[in-house]
Amino acid sequence: MLYRPRLTPETIENDGILAPPMGSATKASHGIPPEVSPPTIGALGLDSYPYPGTAPAHTARYLWSHVLRIIRREWADSAQRVRILDLGCGNGAFAATLSRHGYEVIGVDPSVEGIEKGTAAHKGVQLYRGSTTDDLASRFGTFDVVVSLEVVEHVYSPRQYAQRAYELVAEHGLAIISTPYHGYLKNLLLALTGRMDAHFTALWDHGHIKFWSTNTLGTLLHEAGFRSTSFHRVGRVPPLAKSMIAVARR
Repeated sequence: MLYRPRLTPETIENDGILAPPMGSATKASHGIPPEVSPPTIGALGLDSYPYPGTAPAHTARYLWSHVLRIIRREWADSAQRVRILDLGCGNGAFAATLSRHGYEVIGVDPSVEGIEKGTAAHKGVQLYRGSTTDDLASRFGTFDVVVSLEVVEHVYSPRQYAQRAYELVAEHGLAIISTPYHGYLKNLLLALTGRMDAHFTALWDHGHIKFWSTNTLGTLLHEAGFRSTSFHRVGRVPPLAKSMIAVARR
C-alpha cells in the first residue's frame, strides 16, 4: 500500500523510486561517540524502560524476516557493506541479528537496562545510550538504513523523532519504521469483542501513548522531509494486521 500525502502537488512529482547509491552513508569523524549525559534522557523518564532479559520481543516472529527482506532487496547489488542504525534498539537483539547478517550496525536506546544487558549479551555489537532528544547525526553520522521497530508509539514528541530519523538517513537511503496497525475494521472488531481497554490500556508504565494509522504516520514522515512512504501490513490478514511497516525514502 503506497501512502501519498494529500498536502501539496509536489508530492506526486517526488513519488518515484530511486536506487540508493553505493557508499552513500557517512560516519562521524570523531571515533566512538561519547556517552549521553544522563539528565538529557532521565528528564523524560526514558532511561528506566525495563528489559528483563535479552530475548527478542514477541513481535520478532512477524517483523524481523520482513524487514530483512526489505533491506536485502534494496541492496542486493551493492558491493559495499550497508550501514544500519537501530533507533530504539532496546536490548540489542535485532541489532545483533543484523550484525550476523553482515551489516555494519549501531544500536541506540535510552534505556540503561536495555543497553547494559544488550552489551553484555551481544559482544562486538555497538550499542549506545541515546535518544531522539539528542543530536544523533553529529555523534554517529548518517546511515543507508535507519530501522526503528515498535518505537514510535512510545514517543512523546513524534515530530522530533521523525526529524531525527530523517537527519540520520543518508541521501536516497531508507527509514524502516514499524508500529502496531490501526484501521477501521480492526478497531471495530476490538470494540465488538470488548477488547478496547486491553488494547488501548493506560495502565502500562512506559507503554503506548500514540496510536498510528497509515495516514497519520505517512503525514508525520512527509512533514519530516521523506519524499515517499510505502506500507506493509504484517502479522495477520491485512485488515487485522498486528503491525505495519513504513518504508520511507529520503
